[in-house]
Amino acid sequence: MIKDKSIYIKNIYYMLSYAFQILKQSNYDEVASEKFDNAQDLFAAILSKGIGQQLKQGLYREYVTKNENLSVMRGKLDMPNTIRNRIQRKQKLACEFDELSENNLFNQILKTAIRYLLSNDGVDGERKIALKEVLVFFDEIELLEPSEIAWSRLHYQRNNKNYELLMNVCYFVLDGMLQTTEKGEYKMTSFSDEHMARLYEKFILEYYSQHHTYLSEVKAGQVKWDLVGDNSESMIRFLPTMQTDIMLRLNEKILIIDAKYYGRTLQKQFDKYTLHSNNVYQIFTYVKNQDKNNTGDVAGILLYAKTDEDITPDVMFNMGGNQIGAKTLDLNKEFSLIVAQLDKIAEDYFGKQAI
Repeated sequence: MIKDKSIYIKNIYYMLSYAFQILKQSNYDEVASEKFDNAQDLFAAILSKGIGQQLKQGLYREYVTKNENLSVMRGKLDMPNTIRNRIQRKQKLACEFDELSENNLFNQILKTAIRYLLSNDGVDGERKIALKEVLVFFDEIELLEPSEIAWSRLHYQRNNKNYELLMNVCYFVLDGMLQTTEKGEYKMTSFSDEHMARLYEKFILEYYSQHHTYLSEVKAGQVKWDLVGDNSESMIRFLPTMQTDIMLRLNEKILIIDAKYYGRTLQKQFDKYTLHSNNVYQIFTYVKNQDKNNTGDVAGILLYAKTDEDITPDVMFNMGGNQIGAKTLDLNKEFSLIVAQLDKIAEDYFGKQAI
């Protein structure tokens, strides 16, 4: 779905800047003013700037366990290996100890991402030079196999909070843009729809949170099942969780937005184009269970990212007293027009407010 249009790639930057506020800091100003022909080039620019900034503060260090033969005791004695040393007439103690090290998962991921961006033809020559300049500080840090990276092990706290954006960019590069060739090597591909979908959701949520502060609530909330009966509480464990992408509230009025980023917006049956049935059933279920008192104060919108299809949905229906529909957000326009579309969606439902 992604096209090699510079304005579209720049919109990926803007979306990232909402998802990760650190991009709005002054050291990323140059990135914001540049044009990019593809996502790889954009990610290279962000990483070179972000890592350069991190190097001024020092690379993140954490305790890693080491096993070494030492002349003096350090940490915990490894008795079996110490005995083995004695048998081999080595006057060394086998010790196991923890040491602060830059050679940890966070920096290993950074180095691995830099390596693959440097080998990609889509990255501009000047940005490759910038990446090589920061790479020299990673000599003692190991490389990883992208397919074996344990992304779930990444946890953020005060000392490594600045790594969150960098790790997400690396995730887009290493998990979303690499494919294994028949020879077992890796090559760069397009930025995947799956990863773009996650960014699309987070961007919309953060945009409303930052710019529509008049709203009582902006969140990715859960909808509770409206069950009746004596055993409803015990039976609810068999039902799936209803997790919304975006839930906007102004007093009693609620708008549920389900962000959809697909290669094809519509399905075709018997020469007729329709909305994906599962999407309609999903948003209808969210709305009707949220509006358990049938007030009509809950509405739902399927917000599709525009594709190259000729037909783009922009419809609203009254379904059992609730407004439910589908709209299209064109990400291939100037960013000011994109946010104007988002503002209009909120304005159409909640009325004109001071933004």
